[in-house]
Amino acid sequence: MPSSAKDPEKQGTNSGHLSRVNSEYVRLVTSNEPAAAAVGTHILPPQPPTGSKTFIWWIKAFIFCIFTVILLLIFLKWGVPFLFEKVLFPIMQWEATAFGRPVLAVVLVTSLALFPVFLIPSGPSMWLAGMIFGYGLGFLIIMVGTTIGMVLPYLIGLLFRERIHHWLKKWPQTAAVVRVAGEGSWFHQFRVVALFRVSPFPYTIFNYAIVVTRMRFWPYLFGSIAGMIPEAFIYIYRYEI
Repeated sequence: MPSSAKDPEKQGTNSGHLSRVNSEYVRLVTSNEPAAAAVGTHILPPQPPTGSKTFIWWIKAFIFCIFTVILLLIFLKWGVPFLFEKVLFPIMQWEATAFGRPVLAVVLVTSLALFPVFLIPSGPSMWLAGMIFGYGLGFLIIMVGTTIGMVLPYLIGLLFRERIHHWLKKWPQTAAVVRVAGEGSWFHQFRVVALFRVSPFPYTIFNYAIVVTRMRFWPYLFGSIAGMIPEAFIYIYRYEI
């Protein structure tokens, strides 16, 4: 009898223990299901179709290039002639009639000296000097003004050398081309600067960018003068024909 009385107690104890174990298992399984689902979702994200996106990007780039070329051709065909006929030539004629020759010479030298400082092309002033003053005085005005216009940006650039250096980091190819001018001997620097002046490279940017190289002042100055001589004669000859 005592043993039979203990059996129900033992069975009740075992059943209570099993129920607690089962409840703990259910709780652990239930709590781990969202984490497992989240982990599974994180490990296996949906893969977008990369091939179609790349194809669409190339189509957009091609359309943009075509649109840019069309705009450039339109500007060269109609915009440039309109700009010369309606803006530049009236300004040049006004300068030629509003000032006397001595005052106009000073105005032209000043414009040729200051325009490169503000990254403004000085071609119209050269045209006007060639048209009004001819080979002799026109050439002298162009060379004096452009020489000052090449020295001023160089000296100003020395004051902001660090900023120009950081700015050129955005265009590494342009910086690499400019650094070539600062290498080598005195004559090598002179020759490279002269070639830069007759090349299509924007000389207004070159005047500032050259300060971040090892370029010395005197080869820069004499190379710039030598490179500007052919351009000055071209501007003058254009209006002497």
